Amino acid sequence: MLGGVGPRLSAVLRAATVTVTPVRFRWHANKVARGPALRRYGWNKEHIMPSGLLPRKEGARPLGFPQYKPSNAWSPKKALFGQNDYIDILGNGSLHPVQLLYKVPPWLRGFRGNEYQMLLRKRKVMGSLLEDHYPTKNYNMQKRIKYLYRFLNHGRTKDYFWRRT
Repeated sequence: MLGGVGPRLSAVLRAATVTVTPVRFRWHANKVARGPALRRYGWNKEHIMPSGLLPRKEGARPLGFPQYKPSNAWSPKKALFGQNDYIDILGNGSLHPVQLLYKVPPWLRGFRGNEYQMLLRKRKVMGSLLEDHYPTKNYNMQKRIKYLYRFLNHGRTKDYFWRRT
């Protein structure tokens, strides 16, 4: 028996103990023999090709530049750009500038207001379409409407704490 421990337990303790030999001096000698430690491994490579502007195979012809073609300054898109900007000044008054906004979504044409009002208009116009085809967009829009409703109405509600001051 080892110090009051049974024979079976002492055999287990003897098997569990590891004999340690001091090899610290050997480890350090091996480390010194390997040389200095590598720092930032892989960053010392040159990633930009130093041979020139374009990477080419040996003996290959350089790529040619495309033929220069000046753009058409009188194309319909460029020639008619801004044609309706002064329709309210130069026209006969029968056309309002809002009616010329044909590249704007229908709920934004002629709209003036804050984000909350704009989202309410969008929900009124496109609510069922968003619910059916774009449920995530609809969910995010409803969340934003709910947040803006609370934010915009925060200072206008009277509650218990108003009377205490």
